[in-house]
Amino acid sequence: MTRHVRPSPGAAYDLGYHVVWCPEYPRPVLGGRAKDRCEELIRATADERSCQIAAPEVMPVQVHLFVTPNPKHSQSYVAGQFKGFTSHHPRAGFPYLRSLLPALWSRSDFVATVGAVPAETVRRCIETRYKRAPKGSGRA
Repeated sequence: MTRHVRPSPGAAYDLGYHVVWCPEYPRPVLGGRAKDRCEELIRATADERSCQIAAPEVMPVQVHLFVTPNPKHSQSYVAGQFKGFTSHHPRAGFPYLRSLLPALWSRSDFVATVGAVPAETVRRCIETRYKRAPKGSGRA
C-alpha cells in the first residue's frame, strides 16, 4: 500500500497500525473457508469504518493487519472493532468454532504504530535537539 497524507477537518495525517491478535486457545482453527470468511469480514469492517487495509494475513493461529484508520480512533478501539466483528459472524457460520472455543479471540492483542519515519531517525532527532537549537532561541 502506498502511503500518503490524508486530510480530515482541521488536520492532515499519515497513520498506520500493525494489529495482531490470536484465538482464545492456541489451536489452528482459521483455515479453509473460515479463513476466507474472516478475510471478507476484515475488509467489510474496514469499509464500514473508512479504514484502508493492506493485505490482511489470516493464519491458522493468528491474524495480522496493516490498517490506516481515522486518527480520532485509538489503537485499542481499532483492534477491538476488527476483533469484535470478526468474532461473531464466523462462529455463527462455522459451528465447529463454537464447539472448540468458548470465545474466538483472546482478550489481548498487539498494536504498533507504523510511520513513514524510522524509529532510529526519531531517536536521533530527540537526542540531538540541543545541538541543533540556535543560541538564544529558547527552544528546547
